[in-house]
Amino acid sequence: MTALPRHTRLTFHGPLSEPRAAQLVARLTRHTPKTVLDIGCGRGELMLRILEATPEAQGIGIDLDTDALARGRKAAEQRGLTARARFVEESATGTTRGPADLVLCVGASQALAGRLPEALAELRRLVSDGGRVLLGEGFWQRPPTETELSRMWPDAAATDHHDLATLIDLAIEAGFRPEWTETASLDEWEEFESAYQADTEVWLAEHPGHSLAAETQERVDRHRAAWLTYRGVLGLAYLTLVPVAREAGGPMSQ
Repeated sequence: MTALPRHTRLTFHGPLSEPRAAQLVARLTRHTPKTVLDIGCGRGELMLRILEATPEAQGIGIDLDTDALARGRKAAEQRGLTARARFVEESATGTTRGPADLVLCVGASQALAGRLPEALAELRRLVSDGGRVLLGEGFWQRPPTETELSRMWPDAAATDHHDLATLIDLAIEAGFRPEWTETASLDEWEEFESAYQADTEVWLAEHPGHSLAAETQERVDRHRAAWLTYRGVLGLAYLTLVPVAREAGGPMSQ
């Protein structure tokens, strides 16, 4: 039986270019974190690069995707990071893995809580004072129309995301200050979405009579239609967040 290809052209599971990834690694390692926690890590590519840049750091990635975790473990072994990088299959909800000096949560806030304010509160709980959080979170670049929403993911609603200003306000309310704000470019989105489907598109072209072709084509065409609809409407913010220090024995300082 011919196996369907699995995202062999993806480096990161999101719209993240090599130049931006390098800038993020440089910024996030400036304070030399000793512990790194990656929420919804997938294959943990960004965490592994951070560990390579900080030889004394230890990292833990948690996810429920067994295939992605296996790929992460293999990548860690290939880079000589097995002793410092752990990939654990478990839910992030209520995790006791923190606090960590650096917490990565890229496209995975839903793994912490159903609503963003609660997810941000969890991130504040999981990061050490003086540490950093990298939050990769979707936002509306403009309000989507009802027609656009109907062509996106199932049950898509305008309340699924905030605008960028509200997203940052929520982070501040949760006890952070935004050290750096940046957003994925259209080129990054197009590279990610194309790479996400490229292997399958080629497979479909080469196996038109396969028993899985019709089902696979329907799924791929549906995904493409969705991302071409949210192209330029849905953005992704990369927020480098600094936790506001808590006063000893008192409430969080303002």
